[in-house]
Amino acid sequence: MDYRNTLNLPVTDFAMKADLPTREPEIQARWNAIGIYQQSVAKSAPKGRFLLHDGPPYSNGNIHLGHALNKTLKDIVVKYKSMSGYEAPYVPGWDNHGLPIEVAVVKELREQKIQWTPDTLRARCREYAARWVDIQRSQFQRLGIRGDWDHPYLTMAPAFEAKIVETFVGLCKQGYVYRGLKPVLWDAANETALANTEAEYKDHVSPSIHVAFPLQAGGDPSGILSEAPGVRALIWTTTPWTIPANAGLSVHPDYDYVAVETAEYGNLLLAEGLLTTTATLCNFTVVRHLARYRGQELLGLHFEHPLAPVDPVYQRASTVCTATYVTLDAGTGVVHTAPGHGPDDYITGMKFGLPILSPVNGRGRFTAEAGSFEGLSTDEGNTVIPEALKTSGALLAIKDFPHSYPHAPRAPYKPLIFRATVQWFVAVDHNGLRKTALDGIKSVAWYPPQAANRISAAVGGRPDWTISRQRHWGVPIAIFYADGEPVFDDVAYDAAVNAVRANGIEAWYATEPADLLPAGYTYKGVPATEFTKETDVLDVWFDSGSTSFAVLDSGVWPNHSWPADLYLEGSDQHRGWFNSSLMIATAARGVPPYRNVVTNGFTVDELGYKMSKSKGNTIDPLGTIDRYGADVLRLWVGSIEYTEDTRLGDGFLKQLADAYRKLRNTVRFLLGNLAGFDPTKDRVPVAQLHPLDAYALSRLQRLIADVTSAYDEYAFYKATQAILTYCNVELSAFYLDVLKDRLYTELPDGELRRSAQTVLWEICSALCLMLTPVLSHTCEEVWSHLPGARAIADSPQLAPFPVPNPSAINETVEALFTTILHVRDTFNGAMETVRTEGDITKSAEAWATVEAPLGNEHIDVLREALIVAKLDLSTADVVHVTIKPAPGQKCMRSWFVREDVGMDTDHPTLSVQQAKIVRELVRRGTVPLEPGA
Repeated sequence: MDYRNTLNLPVTDFAMKADLPTREPEIQARWNAIGIYQQSVAKSAPKGRFLLHDGPPYSNGNIHLGHALNKTLKDIVVKYKSMSGYEAPYVPGWDNHGLPIEVAVVKELREQKIQWTPDTLRARCREYAARWVDIQRSQFQRLGIRGDWDHPYLTMAPAFEAKIVETFVGLCKQGYVYRGLKPVLWDAANETALANTEAEYKDHVSPSIHVAFPLQAGGDPSGILSEAPGVRALIWTTTPWTIPANAGLSVHPDYDYVAVETAEYGNLLLAEGLLTTTATLCNFTVVRHLARYRGQELLGLHFEHPLAPVDPVYQRASTVCTATYVTLDAGTGVVHTAPGHGPDDYITGMKFGLPILSPVNGRGRFTAEAGSFEGLSTDEGNTVIPEALKTSGALLAIKDFPHSYPHAPRAPYKPLIFRATVQWFVAVDHNGLRKTALDGIKSVAWYPPQAANRISAAVGGRPDWTISRQRHWGVPIAIFYADGEPVFDDVAYDAAVNAVRANGIEAWYATEPADLLPAGYTYKGVPATEFTKETDVLDVWFDSGSTSFAVLDSGVWPNHSWPADLYLEGSDQHRGWFNSSLMIATAARGVPPYRNVVTNGFTVDELGYKMSKSKGNTIDPLGTIDRYGADVLRLWVGSIEYTEDTRLGDGFLKQLADAYRKLRNTVRFLLGNLAGFDPTKDRVPVAQLHPLDAYALSRLQRLIADVTSAYDEYAFYKATQAILTYCNVELSAFYLDVLKDRLYTELPDGELRRSAQTVLWEICSALCLMLTPVLSHTCEEVWSHLPGARAIADSPQLAPFPVPNPSAINETVEALFTTILHVRDTFNGAMETVRTEGDITKSAEAWATVEAPLGNEHIDVLREALIVAKLDLSTADVVHVTIKPAPGQKCMRSWFVREDVGMDTDHPTLSVQQAKIVRELVRRGTVPLEPGA
């Protein structure tokens, strides 16, 4: 008789081959058909509401790996919170205004030879942004991201634009907003101001120069420098192009300065602490010291501009000021001060009444104020100006200087300049805003904790926020002017908000001031008919920083409320969205807009290098999905320590695919051995479980507790790694391996098999639910094959997250199996030796003699755990194992060597127990009746 058809071999339609690229879209179609998002927010939420506010990606181009990482992390959070008993709505959003879209659209219009006006440009920008919103929405959905995709938030929506203007106006009313002439970071390539937080610092090589400023005639009225006739103050700078804007020289009031006679350059004045290094760099020899001064004593001296000998436009004084930011780290201790080209210089200039000179236009070229340099770019100035200084006799040395320097955050990624222009600012120290924001940071839970230090440093050191941009595609700075003076008046503010709320930003651009304001309105005697409007637009960081009000507190999404429970973005957002959102919310409401903040790192290649198209080391998430499926990419997100920079490449993807395959095979084994099991009828009570099954169930509760704790701490990698380790070590390498004999050979409905199936069902169900936030598609597929699952919920996403069952935790049986597993490890080591000698190939052929701290009442459990044919057990303090071939013959149904094989004449190749089981199966009619059976 062929006994294979009498075994309970695994049976399941859950495919071994995942074929995720084909199967996932089908699963997503089902989600859409059953309204998975709507059901998730409508189901019972005993724990209340949890709101993750989506940081808006920019609607410009296909999604990249960073998008995939961040959006999947958010999806894991939302799904876990929803399954854990929260109402967890997720409204995705997009940032739509700004320079990159405007530049791309202008390029398209030029290529199409289309003449454009600001109105037509804005219309095309809106179309461009909408097109990419639709593309990115589809790409995010392909990742398996669940959300209210039919009702996202868009910063270009008229109601949203009105909320941004309302937020701006609210800050104006509280006195946070002002207009002034200050040096700001300037993007000459795109002719617009930038906020300091937008700059990206990159390695750059600048020409560094040492320049001597002669003492001006009459510049030392008190005669303090009389001991050093003809002395020249020596400075060092890495921005030669700013020399035309020089208006002063700054010294530290408490440093010692010396006038020295040099053999090569006459008398020089510089900090005593930097004399030796400067002499080496400039290659001069000190002949003698002439005098020593305290920095404070030099205040008010006047030196000549070093370009005066070659250009009459520079016939002006350079006045000595004091500043505590002067250091002895580098340079000469005398700092070239150009108030129009640096924030520190500006502060010093305002304090000491220096002129704010900025002879550079919006295109980064010198104006007529720069004399003979007019028309040159600042880059060209870095070459030409040192030559002019050399001609004037003021240049002592020039050398390349590598350092970190601010660059534009977008193409063409050119170095930025500081340039004094009239801009709009948010005063970060008005009404104690900075201090309140720093205090607010302490009330937020930061993941990782050190992120609090990063944003505290960013807020603590940030200057006033430059919020104006010289562009067309953006939310207008809705300010009227009367005779060139800004109209700071509630009536004007409200008129601007109402106009945008009614008809979007076009109402501001297309309507005359008098038609926006009440009839007969005047401001300081100027009628509205003579008003003009501001043409600058708001920084897009102001747009996105206002989203907490526009989304959480607008009433458009009624299941939202302010503040958010969680913001989750990249670590660069400590200077970006986290920062702008914090400053706006604190100014408007006095508290942060978030209770928790989680940050993820950047994506790098397998060697740790930044991904870039030029290097060819990028990973396209869409191509990865086409090749491996979204769940393999999601497994990467769920298994990495994402708060650090995260690596991915082809090698890692293959490892992930292999890990996924092993996990899938484990689940397939579980499902295959649950064939014929009905959890509503066939479950065995916990107290009646076989000891091995009781142990497995108890260990499952420990896993559930660990995974839940990891999810709660946003440490998803800990949860995923715990599950993978559990599947590989506790299941595949032990429990499932030991269980096969019972599952395959016992009666299908036998108590021992039902005991095992009860625990297998609990394991499979728990694994499916715990992995659903990460492997959403695969778990949906598992759920559809798990007996009784659909009766619990239509999708695992709608089922409750598992919680540890206290009655299933059995510390006694766990202690027993701690000893048994130690014996098993010793036994397995001995088996390797026996296999090498060739006497026995499998443990089912072995007769083990074991000495261990176990009583004989555990011999059956130990025999099953060792998977041996025969076992002798004696109690001892130290584990010792010997192995020899078991007596008897191999049973052709169980494959164990048994001494009673052949005793049943009807089934001479079976043991007595296996023959008994077959005979019962024949009696039931579940197997064919064979002759002699």
